[in-house]
Amino acid sequence: MDVRRIDAVVVGAGFAGLYMLHRLRGLGLEVCAIEAGSGVGGTWYWNRYPGARCDIESMEYSYQFSDALAQEWEWSERYATQPEILRYANHVVDRFDLKKDIRFDTRVVSAHYDDDAQRWQITTDRGDAITARWCVMATGCLSSANLPDIPGRDSFSGGAYHTGRWPHDGVDFHGQRVAVVGTGSSGIQSIPLIAEQASQLFVFQRTPTYSVPAHNGPLDPRAVREIKADYPAFRAGNAAQPFGANFQQSEERALAVSEEDRRSGYERRWQAGGLPFLGAFADLLVDPAANATAAEFLRARIRSAVADPAVAERLSPRHVVGCKRLCVDSDYYATYNRPNVTLVDLRDEPIESIDAAGLRTAAKHYPVDAIVFATGFDAMTGALERIDVRGRGGRRLKEKWSAGPRAYLGLATAGFPNLFLVTGPGSPSVLSNMLPSIEQHVDWIADCVAHVEARGAGTIDATVAAEDAWVEHVNTVGAQTLFPACSSWYLGANVPGKPRVFMPYVGFPAYVAKCRDVVAKGYEGFKFA
Repeated sequence: MDVRRIDAVVVGAGFAGLYMLHRLRGLGLEVCAIEAGSGVGGTWYWNRYPGARCDIESMEYSYQFSDALAQEWEWSERYATQPEILRYANHVVDRFDLKKDIRFDTRVVSAHYDDDAQRWQITTDRGDAITARWCVMATGCLSSANLPDIPGRDSFSGGAYHTGRWPHDGVDFHGQRVAVVGTGSSGIQSIPLIAEQASQLFVFQRTPTYSVPAHNGPLDPRAVREIKADYPAFRAGNAAQPFGANFQQSEERALAVSEEDRRSGYERRWQAGGLPFLGAFADLLVDPAANATAAEFLRARIRSAVADPAVAERLSPRHVVGCKRLCVDSDYYATYNRPNVTLVDLRDEPIESIDAAGLRTAAKHYPVDAIVFATGFDAMTGALERIDVRGRGGRRLKEKWSAGPRAYLGLATAGFPNLFLVTGPGSPSVLSNMLPSIEQHVDWIADCVAHVEARGAGTIDATVAAEDAWVEHVNTVGAQTLFPACSSWYLGANVPGKPRVFMPYVGFPAYVAKCRDVVAKGYEGFKFA
C-alpha cells in the first residue's frame, strides 16, 4: 500500500476544519483535510431540514480572521438560514482556495500514533493511508446523528428521515401523515413548516422544551453599516460576554427587583427575541429561585399562545430554564392550534415499536406515511469516538474516555501527542458562539504548532496532572451553575449507556484568559519531547 507522507491531517471540513486548514497552510505545512460529505460546511452541510437556521445572530456568526471577508460578505436576515450559511462556507473556500487540499466523500476510519516514528498513521474508508506529524480533529460537536433504538424502526415502509442527515433535494410532505419524534431545536424549527404541508402531523414529545421567539427578519442596512464601521470593537464586546455572544448580560438580580420590574425585564427580552433572554438577570443561571421566575414567565407565554389548556400544559416544561438548550423559534407554540397537528405526550404513552405502517405507543397505533427523527446527536464526543483513535502504546481514546471525556482545555488529551481537538469537551464550545470559539481554538493550535516547530521539539502532549486538574475545574465551575441540573445532551443523557458527565466549560472570557496564561507560562501543563 502506498503511504502518503505529509505534515498535518485535519479531520473534517466544517468551519473548524476550513480555518484549521487555512492556518496550517499559512505556516508552510503540507496539509490534507478529510471530509465525509461531498461538500464543506459540516453541520450546515448535513442539517438541511425545513426551517434549519442559526440561533446566533448572523452578524456575529462569521469568521473574524479576515477583515476583507467580513466587509464583503452580506447577510440577508437577522438569523441566517442553512442555505445562506452554506453559501458563506463555500464562499470562504473559494476565496482562500481551500478546496484543492480537501478530500471529499472520505471518512477517516483510524488514527494510530506510531511511538517510534512520532507520527500519526491515518486510514480511510477509501483505502487511503496517510502519515502525518500533526493530527487535528475538527469533527464537530453536533455531527454524530443519534437515532433512537426503537423496536422495528427499520421495518417502516414509508419515508424515514433524521434532521441531521436530511436529503439534499428536500422532502415534500404535502398530503402525507407525518410523525415527528423529538422536540429539541431541530424539531422546534421544522415542526411549523412540516405542519403547513402535512395533511396530519403527530408530534411525539418526551420532554417539553423552553423556546423563545426569534422575531427574525431582514437585516437593517444602516445597522449593518454601523457594525461594519468598527467590526473589531463589536467582536471584542461580544467576546467579553459570558457566552462570547451579544447577550447583553444584565447586572441586576431577578430576586433583587420588584415583581413588576422583573416581569418587565423578561417582557423586554421576549419582545427582542432570541437567546439573549438568558441574560435578562445576572442570577438566572445560578439561583434556582431566580430561575423559577423565568420558568413561570415562559410557561405563561405558552399558555397564552396555545388555545387548548391541556395541550399547553403538556408543552410546559418543569425543568430549569437553560439546563437543556434554550430554543429559538418562529411560531412553534401557535402551530399546536392547527387542526391537523396532534401532540402525543410520551410520558403518558411511550413509543413501544415501529412497524411498516407507523408507530405504536402504549395507548394506540398511529398510521403515518413518513417519520422524522428530530432526536439530536451524540454530542461533543460521538463523532470522535466513531474513529479508532489510538495514542501512545496503542491505547484507545474510547477506552480512556469510557468513564467520560478527559481533555486539557478541551484542546488535547494526555497520551495522544501532537493530536489536537477543536472545541472539544472541556472547552466552552456549545455554550458559546461557536464561530469565535472555533477561531480561538484554531489560532491557539496553529500558534502551538509553530512554537513546537520553532523550538525543534518532536512532540507536545498534555500532562496527566494538568488534564486531571482541568477536568476537576470544569466540573467545579459547572456545578456552580444550573446547567447540570437536568438530564440533557450537555451530559450525554440523550444517548443510552453514555457516561453522565457535564462536558462544556462555562465562561468564554475566563477560558480564553486561561489559554493565554498557559502559553505565557511556556505551555504550562504540556510536556515536550
